Amino acid sequence: MCGRTFDRQRVFLTLLLAAVASGRTPARAADAPRELDPLAPRHWRCIWTENPATVATLSWSTAAAGRQHIVKMAVVDPAPATDQERQRTVAAQHNGRFTGDDLELHYHHARLADLQPGTTYEVTLESDGHASPPLRFTTAPADDRPVSVIFGADSRSGLVERRQMNALMARMAAEARAAGRPPIVALAHGGDYVYDGNELSLWAQWMADHELTAGVDGHLLPIIPARGNHDHGEHFNQVFDFPAGDRNYYAVDVGPQLRWITLNTETVVAGKQTKWLAEQLADARPQYRWVVAQYHRPSFPAVKLPGRGLVHWVPLFEQFNADLVCEGDGHTIKRTPRLRANKIDPTGVPYIGEGGLGVGQRTPNAELWYLRAPDAKVGSDHHLQLLTFDREKLSYRVVLMSGEVFDEHAWPVRPPEQRAVPAVEEETEAPAAQAAFRAPATAKALK
Repeated sequence: MCGRTFDRQRVFLTLLLAAVASGRTPARAADAPRELDPLAPRHWRCIWTENPATVATLSWSTAAAGRQHIVKMAVVDPAPATDQERQRTVAAQHNGRFTGDDLELHYHHARLADLQPGTTYEVTLESDGHASPPLRFTTAPADDRPVSVIFGADSRSGLVERRQMNALMARMAAEARAAGRPPIVALAHGGDYVYDGNELSLWAQWMADHELTAGVDGHLLPIIPARGNHDHGEHFNQVFDFPAGDRNYYAVDVGPQLRWITLNTETVVAGKQTKWLAEQLADARPQYRWVVAQYHRPSFPAVKLPGRGLVHWVPLFEQFNADLVCEGDGHTIKRTPRLRANKIDPTGVPYIGEGGLGVGQRTPNAELWYLRAPDAKVGSDHHLQLLTFDREKLSYRVVLMSGEVFDEHAWPVRPPEQRAVPAVEEETEAPAAQAAFRAPATAKALK
């Protein structure tokens, strides 16, 4: 019965895409099948902000507060030895009402611990006995198998396009599982989920649309979230189960050889955050084959002026030989060559971005020194960036909304001498960085 319910909802959402594209459907129709049941779980999502091999947060919303919110979970792959190992129930530890008066909506976060690495769980989300369809999620692996991560940003507007991009992610993840290719284990989202972070109705629509990333099989795509400049306010923390405030920077291991560092350009960049980044890089570089950072405002932008990370973070990326930096905000496609000390350098750090998960696209400035062909690649189209990490290389592919591949590239693994940790220095700035950057005259007008 649950499977048929899920199929009906997936069919509805598929039809919704076509209806919205033709302009015949109201913006929040994605919630229509559940509107009549205030305790029906909706907005399901899996969040990775801490050791995703053994820890995950499963989150959902209800229109009414309810009293008991639980996750029923069972191991499905690999098959467990006993029923006791197979099944358990976890109560949601963090429940509350979203702030704001534009609508009543309640969040529920079940923080799951002691999970098994590389394991698929089937879960049902329940609020006072009202159940979601059966869903699945897979933890990060403990072994050194190749894995893929989708990076994208800027899904704050263009609702039809956002839904189509979400459906594309689900399809790509399902195809990878079916074909035995490196699994797409997560979506790293570089920020700007909604246009105004203080409007709960916009977040409710984003969460409803995010369900499409689960696909027809209900396999959740875990999200590694970063905060964008449009994501101001406490709703970001309530959606993604962060503590109150604007710290929102953290690091996770996506497998034993990939350290993923998420930074926050929407709070103080210098000081404590930069010190924390230096410590993370110093710890990660000798231990991990791949060290990747993500954040919202770009240091090497394709359209706008550079963010503060250019001064405070870029010197650290170069000092510790980060393998890749993922940026949002610009609404373009961008891949730079490896950069060091404001020059193209084969030992340097490449930067990608800048956000195409639904938002309207801009025209990149291909005359910037780090964006000139043939060393760089820029474009303007709705897109996601698929990153595959194996023992020899980091493979990069830009997939457009149509499914067409716009760009492909690969960076070989760094030699051992570039993965040795240097001495940690005091926070440094890049005094020549601003002078080396040349932005379009119209950049100041863009927000």
